[in-house]
Amino acid sequence: MPIRPYAAALCALACLSLAVPIEGMAKPKPRPAAAATAAPAKPWVAAWATSTMIAEGNNALPSEDLTDATLRQIIRVTSGGDRIRIRLSNAFGTQPLQIAAVSVARPRTNAGAAVDPATVHAVTFDGQTAVTIPAGADYVSDPVDMPVKGLDDLAISIYQPEAPSVLTSHPGSRATSYFVHGNHVPDADLGSPKTADRWYEIAAVEVEGTQTQGAIAIVGDSITDGYGVKPNTNLRWPDALMARLQAANMPLSVLNFGIGGNRLLLDGLGPNAMARLNRDVFSQPGVKYLVVFEGVNDLGTLTRDAPQPPEAHAALVTRMEQSYRQLIDRAHAHGIKVIGATITPYMGNTYYHPDASNEADRQAINAWIRTPGRFDAVIDFDAFTRDPAKPDQLLPAYDSGDHLHPVAGYPAMGNFVDLKLFK
Repeated sequence: MPIRPYAAALCALACLSLAVPIEGMAKPKPRPAAAATAAPAKPWVAAWATSTMIAEGNNALPSEDLTDATLRQIIRVTSGGDRIRIRLSNAFGTQPLQIAAVSVARPRTNAGAAVDPATVHAVTFDGQTAVTIPAGADYVSDPVDMPVKGLDDLAISIYQPEAPSVLTSHPGSRATSYFVHGNHVPDADLGSPKTADRWYEIAAVEVEGTQTQGAIAIVGDSITDGYGVKPNTNLRWPDALMARLQAANMPLSVLNFGIGGNRLLLDGLGPNAMARLNRDVFSQPGVKYLVVFEGVNDLGTLTRDAPQPPEAHAALVTRMEQSYRQLIDRAHAHGIKVIGATITPYMGNTYYHPDASNEADRQAINAWIRTPGRFDAVIDFDAFTRDPAKPDQLLPAYDSGDHLHPVAGYPAMGNFVDLKLFK
């Protein structure tokens, strides 16, 4: 249908009105070039973290001790930043976890509950001092304007009105935690608190800024967790590694994800390594490297109760190799370099009582780890800690006496790691 003359005129006028502003109407303002003028965002990187699990048996606290209670815990950040964030965890809780107040401060010492009152900072979640964390979840706090340096100690204080029915914890803290009744989150000291060498409901501290360029995550068992280390001494092998990185001016944090008794394939003390990868490693901001130092508990558990036929030994080795491959492939999918650590000797251990078949399994696994084209690099802890005269046993100078944990050798192991792996 042809357009009528008046309709065409209206159309022309409307088009003209869209192109030319009518006098008296505010002219549209151009959008500000925010992207061009805003300062680039500084990355967040995990600077301290731990593996969480259910607190059971002696690792748990009585519910009355955590009802109307303040819990103050000491951690050591492994690299610096301009601001920090605290990650609290209810990962293994079965009910929502109610937190009424949180603070962070600098402790007077890493072996006491007193803090410097001038450094106490309230920690908020979406601007609120209280937060309820759903069952199975972690919550990250708002940023706290608190600059930190590598190897600084921090005291995190939590006040909760009610004790959780299932407590999320890390039993092998090798650090003392303090708890008293009442809300004492902002207090400079806690008087005469009860103590426990455990961590509860804390999972990570993240730093913001350019001081930290990335993180090294270490997935391991009790040798990484620091079995045999006295509380508050920071003498685990990852502690020695982080001190070297700081001294070498290498801006990387070290995240210790060791759990005593942990295994690649089966749950035991804590979830198996494959089951905790997402929470422990991939959810941490800034992870660039993954060190895998797991397997001795898988090997030992096979025959702890009774000898097994050759077919069972062969099947275990195959499954462990498959698990390593899964770890490598999943980490690579996240752009993470994966470094394998060989399994250290444990012949003579009276808990696992290994024999020649167990040693053959260990040798087979270590050969797989060393083979090029599997892990991106290798830390040969086996070669470093074994007795040259008896290669199936630990060097006597490192042996704690149980022929499994090279406690005296932890600092040397941290010093043995080639820093070039992280360049």
